[in-house]
Amino acid sequence: MAFRRRRKKKDRRKFRGVYLLPNLITTGSLFAGFYAIVAAMDGRFVAAAWAIFVSLILDGLDGRIARLTHSTSGFGVQYDSLADLVAFGVAPAVMVYLWALKPFKQVGWVAAFLFVVCGALRLARFNVQTGSMDPRYFNGLPIPAAAMVVATSIGFYYEIGEWAPEKHKYILVMIYVLSFLMVSNLKFASFKKVEFFKRHPFQTLVWLVLIFVMVAAAPELMGFPLMIIYLLSGILTTYYYYYKRPALPEKPEEEAPAGGPSSP
Repeated sequence: MAFRRRRKKKDRRKFRGVYLLPNLITTGSLFAGFYAIVAAMDGRFVAAAWAIFVSLILDGLDGRIARLTHSTSGFGVQYDSLADLVAFGVAPAVMVYLWALKPFKQVGWVAAFLFVVCGALRLARFNVQTGSMDPRYFNGLPIPAAAMVVATSIGFYYEIGEWAPEKHKYILVMIYVLSFLMVSNLKFASFKKVEFFKRHPFQTLVWLVLIFVMVAAAPELMGFPLMIIYLLSGILTTYYYYYKRPALPEKPEEEAPAGGPSSP
């Protein structure tokens, strides 16, 4: 009995509670992802796409608010990953299957499942590699970006209307490509090290204003091309990362740790 009491006290000390604000925002992101699934089942695919966008905004806020308020925790990290898997893995997979992949039967739902499992593998790898990778780059396509490619493709298709080509075969190929990119080693810009409170060239502000105006004027039309540009940028970013980065100065041999250099 004494051993059990000591064990219960130790478990209580290990888990003292949760921080409310960041976890409530994460719950909002999870809710938006679940709503996207419900909307897709009702055939409201544009509403489902916008719900995934709302989930993206909330997902970007929870971590930043946790860091600003010094309320980061291991629980929050794990909860955020589970919410991301639903909002950016399951929700877009269900949405794209009902919207475009259902006519392919087994091939269609296998493609949707591949999107989910590659997203889960991407999240697991990200959690393991956190702290050991260059924070300026993502290793593989981030799962929120993959989800936004799917979501913006729906808005883009409905915006161009009757001029749109047959969507089914192109969407099927796109899902397989996105799944591969998520588990690849291509580098994508993370924009985590952008200094918004420092001086930048005037042209940078002009370009950001132009992008904002174009997206605000026609979000359904401009979202998909911008996401395609981000996908293609992974090739250039990977080339720069491996071939154009300035080489790090080698440490003297006596300063190397006893276990040898760790791999990134």
